[in-house]
Amino acid sequence: MALYSEKVMDHFRNPRNVGEIENADGVGEVGNAKCGDIMKMYLKIDDGIITDVKFNTFGCGSAIASSSMATEMIKGKPISEAMKLTNQAVVEALDGLPAHKLHCSVLAEEAVKAALLDYYRKNGMDYDPAQFADCASCGCCEDRH
Repeated sequence: MALYSEKVMDHFRNPRNVGEIENADGVGEVGNAKCGDIMKMYLKIDDGIITDVKFNTFGCGSAIASSSMATEMIKGKPISEAMKLTNQAVVEALDGLPAHKLHCSVLAEEAVKAALLDYYRKNGMDYDPAQFADCASCGCCEDRH
């Protein structure tokens, strides 16, 4: 059995939505000190819809694949749907990750939430702090609730 699924390998070899968005409406950067992975997510939001999303990831193949898949899963979706993105959904969409690489999918979820939190804050919008409780481990939400 292969360590990585074909979907993981495809998103690693051909990542979608790589890059930056100038004047992004929301930007989130998260990292994992244990493995050294760093993800930065950029969102363009129009009328509550994520019209564009880009990412830059410094990390392993699983981190790149998780970032790529997460962007595909939220692009064109309402903010409310993007807020529901979970690391488990990313893992399932990639047809699985090895247990020791699950933290990469967690980073992808946290990067999306950090970018959405940035969007809310930049626009002075009310939000439910409980929606960001899961991303507290990355530190992106500390002192922002």
